[in-house]
Amino acid sequence: MSYAEKPVDTRAPDTIENEIEATRERLAGTIDQLLHRSSPKTIAKREMASFKGFFVDPVTGPRKDNILKVVAGIGGVVVLAVVARKVSS
Repeated sequence: MSYAEKPVDTRAPDTIENEIEATRERLAGTIDQLLHRSSPKTIAKREMASFKGFFVDPVTGPRKDNILKVVAGIGGVVVLAVVARKVSS
């Protein structure tokens, strides 16, 4: 077959129309999924679940090691702020 020759589609027009409609349905479903995943509400819910998951395990309960790390970090920042304020006064 030379470059100028195009393959002939031997499918029936109804078959082609059905395939096009099926492709449209799949595409519409994919677009709906993408819109749902990228909506601000869905993103916020996903991030909140991730944040909660850092502090609470669904099976074992609170993750004390992560909670203590955050509390220690906040305490360290407070101590630094107090020391910096005393030094600058």
